[in-house]
Amino acid sequence: MRILLTGSSGWLGRFLAPMLGGAGHQVVGLDVAPGVDTDVLGSVADRALVEQVFAEHGIEAVIHAGGLHKPDIVRYPAQAFVDVNVAGTLNLLECAAAAGHDRFVFTSTTSLMISQAIRDEAGESAVWLDDASGPLAPRNIYGVTKLAAEGLCRVAWAEQGLATIVLRTSRFFPEDDDTHATPSGENLKANELLHRRLTVEDAARAHLVALERAPAIGHGVFVISAPTPFARADCAALKQDAAAVIARAFPDAPSLYAARGWTLPATIGRVYDSSLAERVLGFRCETDFAAVLAALREGAALPFAHDPGYVSPKEMLG
Repeated sequence: MRILLTGSSGWLGRFLAPMLGGAGHQVVGLDVAPGVDTDVLGSVADRALVEQVFAEHGIEAVIHAGGLHKPDIVRYPAQAFVDVNVAGTLNLLECAAAAGHDRFVFTSTTSLMISQAIRDEAGESAVWLDDASGPLAPRNIYGVTKLAAEGLCRVAWAEQGLATIVLRTSRFFPEDDDTHATPSGENLKANELLHRRLTVEDAARAHLVALERAPAIGHGVFVISAPTPFARADCAALKQDAAAVIARAFPDAPSLYAARGWTLPATIGRVYDSSLAERVLGFRCETDFAAVLAALREGAALPFAHDPGYVSPKEMLG
């Protein structure tokens, strides 16, 4: 198919575009910043440009991975989030429906599931978050606009019959966390694969599966995260002594971590459950916490990307 991929110059786009090409699709990349896989420079908020891309390139399906993200809150006004994340998504959905498309994949975020109360982690147990969690109360403009865009996808399916798959991806950014100084970047990413992270390669694979499965599913919202080794019954223990829970599941984790100079998390406040994606979408992340321990055991490269100096291509335009 001829796929319009938004955000083609971004971190996900640089992995997803070649993967789509390898599956036999022709990719038309749209991004505000230039990149190897970007064919059209511009914003999804520009309706005339979006219509032009559809007309000139014969677009047959859309993967909407572009948008403003949580770190952009300090750089862009709230209106920019509405323009790009909400109006831009509407532009793409309406053009896709008008073109008679049968599938649309939208990259959303687990961040919109986190209220301020969940963010504060003040409860006695970890919060178990799956596709049915709610009511949702996003804590910032990023989450609010992503949730609104999800609603537009649902309406496009209900009213136009456009199959829409929403992927709420957990963390896969390569840079350091802007809210955590300790533990270190690699240590934190390894820990997060237990409950709130996936690799960018797995994120890209999820989009490819969603593209293939969309017409059969119709509409669905799926948490996409590395499979957690925990169960709901572990939530209280995870909040009180996460390291002990981890050691029971992975007996050599403490020694492997100690040899690397890493620390296991003392407490875990939330867990993302991606089992619905496995049952309905037929997708399971290939890389999990066990893969990290295997790499530590074997002295191999870590199975995830870490680049503390990464800067989004759009931020290098100025």
